[in-house]
Amino acid sequence: MVDILHRIGVTSPPEDVYAALTTVDGLASWWTEETEGDGDVGGVLRFRFEAGGFDMKVLDVRPGELVLWEVIDGPDEWIGTRVRFELSREDGFTIVLFRHEGWKEPVEFMHHCSTKWATFLMSLKNLVETGKGAPAPNDVKIDNWN
Repeated sequence: MVDILHRIGVTSPPEDVYAALTTVDGLASWWTEETEGDGDVGGVLRFRFEAGGFDMKVLDVRPGELVLWEVIDGPDEWIGTRVRFELSREDGFTIVLFRHEGWKEPVEFMHHCSTKWATFLMSLKNLVETGKGAPAPNDVKIDNWN
């Protein structure tokens, strides 16, 4: 199994980042405007994009520390993978350790997704630091998969 890994630091407190990762309004402000569902443990979040969408079951949330989802619907490569955001505080920054874990193999789509996750994590950073993210459909387009 292989994972997508990213790390960003933001100047906002962990509580602000956590809210952006667990509320429909927060998620719609940095990942995709077409977000709905329930961000509590056991809930399902639905994210839609021009090229399709993903449904995530919320497995664990710990305020200011952790958000963990399992992909229950979407592209075959994503089904059963997990998306993890670990939050910590370091030298005035909230550190976000991101992991999209459990890919069966490093297929070409994984390369695309890694780049897109990076652009969306920068959107998250901009949202919590400036109040303005770049969620889909206003995100950076990188190829024909969007």
